[in-house]
Amino acid sequence: MSETIHNRIAVLRADRGVSRRELAAALGVHYQTVGYLERGEYSPSLHLALRIAEFFEVPVEAVFALRPFPKLGAEPVPSAPGPRDERGTR
Repeated sequence: MSETIHNRIAVLRADRGVSRRELAAALGVHYQTVGYLERGEYSPSLHLALRIAEFFEVPVEAVFALRPFPKLGAEPVPSAPGPRDERGTR
C-alpha cells in the first residue's frame, strides 16, 4: 500500500504564471510528468521534490505533504499591524 503525497504544484504554477511545459523544461522532465505529479498519480523522488521546491523558491514542505493541504481561504490570515502614529505607537 502506498501513501498519497499531496502537493501544491498547480497552485504554485498558477500563482507564478508558469505552464506545465515551462516547469517541465526547467526540471528536465516530460511535461506529462508534471501533470501526473499535480494529480497525485506519481510521487516524486526526493531529488525531484527538492528541485521543484527550489524552482518555486519555497521549502519542500510548502509544496509536498502527507496530509491534504487546507483549502485556500480556510487558513487564518494574520492581520496586518495598524498604522503607527508619529511617536511610533499604534
